[in-house]
Amino acid sequence: MATYITVDSGTTNTRITLVTDGVIVDALKFSVSVSENETRKECLSRLLKRGIAEILEKNQKSAKDVSRILASGMITSEIGIIELEHINSPCGIEELAKNIYETTIDEISEIPFVFIRGVKYVFGNNIDMMRGEETEIYGVAKNSTESTLYVLPGSHSKLIHLDKNNRIAEFSTELTGEMINVLASHTILSSVIDLSQLAEDAEYLQKGYLASKEYGLNAALFKVRSLSKFSMASSIQILSFFIGIVLSPEIENIIKSSAKKVVIGGKSQLKEPTALLLKMNSSKQIEKVSNEIATNATVFGAVKIYERYLNM
Repeated sequence: MATYITVDSGTTNTRITLVTDGVIVDALKFSVSVSENETRKECLSRLLKRGIAEILEKNQKSAKDVSRILASGMITSEIGIIELEHINSPCGIEELAKNIYETTIDEISEIPFVFIRGVKYVFGNNIDMMRGEETEIYGVAKNSTESTLYVLPGSHSKLIHLDKNNRIAEFSTELTGEMINVLASHTILSSVIDLSQLAEDAEYLQKGYLASKEYGLNAALFKVRSLSKFSMASSIQILSFFIGIVLSPEIENIIKSSAKKVVIGGKSQLKEPTALLLKMNSSKQIEKVSNEIATNATVFGAVKIYERYLNM
């Protein structure tokens, strides 16, 4: 029976998970908030040390009970613990496993760390990169012989094309989530957009999507304010119209993909409207990942990659 701690580190939030024999035992999350006279790396190291100790103590485990700490995401970037070069795509689990970096960081834990590298895509002048999603995707993806486009909505939404051999062939990044948050918090639209609700009105999602195509993104966004001022639209309808506008360029890119099958992960806030818009505007086969699998995809992906390494 193998016990691991996984670390999924984003730009702001980091999640620590204790997993035994493929079953999640416990998890905790913290935000990196640098204190005075402290670097981000020092802050992250301090919080990791405290978090690992906390999750072990809470579950009556010692460091010797844990095989490895499996870490992915921004922890391998210039704002993380150890900066590692990306792997070039196309790549799959084999390449990710072969290129793991294993070390012990005594000031954090006596448990050895396994760092999973990010992936880089270069095609002519088109350069893109990911850190964390390469691990997440293999917690979601099923072995398949058909080319599939995986959509991972979030602050930095990823459109990841897995080829027939389940390798990351190409991908693109869109600032969809960040755009939504900025527009809803720091523009004239902040008084009419309620992100605590779900954009679940299909009719208004479609209206927003079509408005963006007809008028362009910027002009369509101002129509959110016009809608709130001169119509009887509800707050959910206004939100749906807004989300339809912002999602429009991403939906168009998904529709252009050669993949006939699209699998959508991430949280419901973007997963559901993305699925609705694709069903209304494309003939692609749409599959949604369950919330449970989407939430824990990075955990299971990290374990899968490491255990592939062990079996090499």
